[in-house]
Amino acid sequence: MKKLALSVKLLLPALFVLTFNNSCTNLDEKLYDTLTEDTFLQTEEEFISALGAAYTSLYALGNHGAYWSVQEVSSDEVMIPQRGGDWGDGGQWINAHRHEFKAADPNINNSWNFLFGGVNTCNRLIFQFQTLKDAGKADAVLADKFIAELRVLRGLYYYWLLDTFGNVPLVTDFDVPDGFLPATKTRQEVYDFVESELNAAVPLLDKAVNGTTYGRMSYYVGKAIQAKLYLNAEVYTGTAQWQKCADACNEIINSGSYQVEADYYASFITNNQTSKEIILAVPYDQVFAQGFNLAQMTLHYGSQATFDLQEQPWNGYCSLQEFYEMHDANDDRINNFVEGPQFASDGVTPVIDASVEPNDPDGPQLNFTPQINEHFPNALRQAGVRIGKYEFKKGATANLSNDFVIFRYSDVLMSRAEALWHLDNASQEALDLVNVVRVRARQPQFGALTPDLLIQERGREMFYEGVRRQDLIRFGKYGQQFYGNATGWMPGSADTKQLWPIPTAQININPNLVQNPGY
Repeated sequence: MKKLALSVKLLLPALFVLTFNNSCTNLDEKLYDTLTEDTFLQTEEEFISALGAAYTSLYALGNHGAYWSVQEVSSDEVMIPQRGGDWGDGGQWINAHRHEFKAADPNINNSWNFLFGGVNTCNRLIFQFQTLKDAGKADAVLADKFIAELRVLRGLYYYWLLDTFGNVPLVTDFDVPDGFLPATKTRQEVYDFVESELNAAVPLLDKAVNGTTYGRMSYYVGKAIQAKLYLNAEVYTGTAQWQKCADACNEIINSGSYQVEADYYASFITNNQTSKEIILAVPYDQVFAQGFNLAQMTLHYGSQATFDLQEQPWNGYCSLQEFYEMHDANDDRINNFVEGPQFASDGVTPVIDASVEPNDPDGPQLNFTPQINEHFPNALRQAGVRIGKYEFKKGATANLSNDFVIFRYSDVLMSRAEALWHLDNASQEALDLVNVVRVRARQPQFGALTPDLLIQERGREMFYEGVRRQDLIRFGKYGQQFYGNATGWMPGSADTKQLWPIPTAQININPNLVQNPGY
């Protein structure tokens, strides 16, 4: 198993792989899928084994069809065109990009289920740990430590719910009565809950940054969640919290535990678990922890020959011409995209698409063009530069082994810079922080900061890291195709579309839910 950074031999024999494949663990160890009165948690190793189920929920992030997909496709950096008979999918991806979300769209319901599934698992484990602790059947000190970790993980799920659905139920108990149907809480109430939970639980977490905390809720992961909560507080509540954002970022910076890698792609290569820039990632493995399917999601069918992939890709996700062209030719981050004529793995043999459309001006050789002829129904098969953010290892399976980044140090620098800029438009520290990111990408330093420069630089730096939608909202650019230029693909949307609809399937189950305005 590749994940040496997880210290498998020491403390994490079952974490992250518990529900996937027990064969990679010591056959003599105890695995806790459920806790009973005969299962007493007395050691840290036993608690960690039981904790695994809470983290395996995160494995849904790297594949197609739910929360991450809707976040990205509803931004100006990613789209899924309908390519003839491919990717129609009932219009759900067209709706997402055009901000014409439907409460009955499967991707919306999938997102809700993913997020509340994570909440429910945390609630179950908190209940089990607390019950055994109260009965004197679990080590009380360790129980409190891991309950705090679960509260922060639950806070992460609720931060995502706050950001996307806004007005949702607050459920913190697992032992609820039969027929329990929680009512919707306001976005302000959800914000207050997340802030309170993080303030209470984050100080109880481990400040170590090593293999024992990799991929888990640690003190600095908690600070990263707080920083994002406060960065977007004005959107969520109407009250800006720039100083709180700057302070949370500063704790991470002053820890000295993270650094900007000299190579931008050190955080995205196949074996990226040693990157000093990663604050939180989902540790995928092609055998033991599957689900990261980016190569399948974005590459053309013929790209199988380029990367010697073991399965044929699906030819879906691509970026937009305007977003791609925002990058200077010598910007290292231009390699976030797969562009131009494509060749087999020998670098010489052209990849030919025998089914290329007769009206494709680029001919039968596979050629990823920035230009996309149309959104639907007949986007060309090879139109759109593809997402190359993560390394596609030669010979990769459909499940990549790259760890999937959730929080990264350069985002912390950019977030503190933005917060400081709002507090003082002439802040030299804000300018210096942004220029650290610029210099690493081999770009000239900015002489001053403006809102447009900030959001453009965040776009280049944070491409496909699940934050573009909220960035556009925060800068007042959401509902516009690209920096104020509405097009036929994204004709503009009302402010109510900043939130996703409460899924019809959930309202049918729970009539106490209240639909968001505008749906």
